[in-house]
Amino acid sequence: MDPQQPAPSATPVAPVSGNVIDGVNAAAQNAVGMPSAAHDLSVWTLFMQADWIVKGVMLFLLAASIWSWAIIFDKIIRLRRLREQARQFEEAFWSGGSLEELYDRISNRPTDPMSSIFVAAMREWRRSAAKGLLASEQFRESLQDRIERVMNITLGREMDQIERYMGYLASVGSAAPFIGLFGTVWGIMNSFAAIAGSKNTTLAVVAPGIAEALFATALGLVAAIPAVLAYNKLSSDINRYGNRLEAFAGEFGAILSRQLEEKH
Repeated sequence: MDPQQPAPSATPVAPVSGNVIDGVNAAAQNAVGMPSAAHDLSVWTLFMQADWIVKGVMLFLLAASIWSWAIIFDKIIRLRRLREQARQFEEAFWSGGSLEELYDRISNRPTDPMSSIFVAAMREWRRSAAKGLLASEQFRESLQDRIERVMNITLGREMDQIERYMGYLASVGSAAPFIGLFGTVWGIMNSFAAIAGSKNTTLAVVAPGIAEALFATALGLVAAIPAVLAYNKLSSDINRYGNRLEAFAGEFGAILSRQLEEKH
């Protein structure tokens, strides 16, 4: 090239707009599997994006948890009320007043299991006394057996009412984690199937599906843990109350037995 010949002028370059740059960046992100926006991992979003089977598991566990809490609060309030009613009845029973008057006062509407046991025994006593069966030694022995049987039947019936739905708490406490685990396994299977279909194994693709699946396990634990703790506490309180009723039935049976011996 002749050194005195002027150099060719450079080709002018057009300016690159910002929209083009953004499009290139978005394409690059999609090419490497990076999300252009952060995934919403809120509780509602996890539920709405889950498979219909996982949704069913979540709804079932949520309903089981709500019903468990309803039972727990009902049992706590009821046991507190029953203990107070038993205290009031024991004060009236051991006050030294007439048992006949106490029976006449509460026979139509016993308010708690302890007074129900008392009313059942006194009713059997009065029926036998009205028929004149207390004069015979043979009938007195059979009366004592009947009174004990009536008190045991009443005690069992009242305890069945108090222990109602306790089996449900035990079932939720033992089965809820496994139900939640089933939802998790099913959700992870669906996530792996989606990954295989998209041929993309980046964390941004895997995370939402796994989060949805693990949410089912979390709900299972949320339902199970309170149910187990409440079942153990309520079972202990119910057993103590049942022992209190049994002690009263034994004491009252001994009182009636002494009265039968005095009539001999």
